[in-house]
Amino acid sequence: MPQPDNHPLAPLVARLERLVERAESLLPPPPAPPDWNAQAYRWRVVQGRGRLEAVRHPHRIRLDDLRGVADQKAAIERNTRQFVAGRPANNVLLTGARGTGKSSLVKGVLARFGRRGLRLIEVDRNDLVGLPEIIDLVADRPERFIVFCDDLSFEASEPGYKALKSALDGSIAGTPENLLIYATSNRRHLMPERMSENLEATHTADGEIHPGETTEEKISLSERFGLWLSFYPFDQDHYLEICAHWLKHFGLDDLGTAAARQEALQWALQRGSRSGRVAWQFARDYAGRHAPAK
Repeated sequence: MPQPDNHPLAPLVARLERLVERAESLLPPPPAPPDWNAQAYRWRVVQGRGRLEAVRHPHRIRLDDLRGVADQKAAIERNTRQFVAGRPANNVLLTGARGTGKSSLVKGVLARFGRRGLRLIEVDRNDLVGLPEIIDLVADRPERFIVFCDDLSFEASEPGYKALKSALDGSIAGTPENLLIYATSNRRHLMPERMSENLEATHTADGEIHPGETTEEKISLSERFGLWLSFYPFDQDHYLEICAHWLKHFGLDDLGTAAARQEALQWALQRGSRSGRVAWQFARDYAGRHAPAK
């Protein structure tokens, strides 16, 4: 109830109102509504508030350009096609060797299905606590959303670990049918594994081994992903095949591609790795020096 001007508390009330107005002026403005015309987004946290920020120029990768991962490509494409069609589909965990195409496959399905209503939301590991907000934002949208978490690795105490675990399967609030989570990691169980954890294991009288509680906790997160895709280091033939593909993409003919073979092997030896990423980097360097001018 407003106080009369001559009330003894009136000056205090007026002062408090001014303080509230000043405090409100210092608060960040509410985030603008997302641009739902975009195909890709990043979840940004600014001054404690999260928002979906449209990515104007998403990294376009064609699935046809990804070589040496045919089985993994077929599986993630099939799962995503089911999802876009409104049929049951699984959350996906892509694990394994560096540079073998895990992240590229996720970007590739956006390029393949973006025109059919698929949208991609990239969320940094440190911002996964915002998953409940993201779910609320997209739950009533007609599009199909993939939350993309790249290069995941957790300690059990991290808040993002618990948020992801609940979003996958474990919260009282169900995940909407228009959202899936695709994550990549170099670790199958997403968390560091230590020698001391083996001491927690127990066994029965007939020798059956039961993992300890710490190991079970680590396994429980990865098990919440319905589809696991494993990636392995490329052998020499696969590496050279990928080099040749990208060299032709950059304009070299068969003779030019064959001439690059020895340098491609030396490049991989210097980098200590044969992977799709290394092949791409070599092709860019070699084509920059030898491809015909446009």
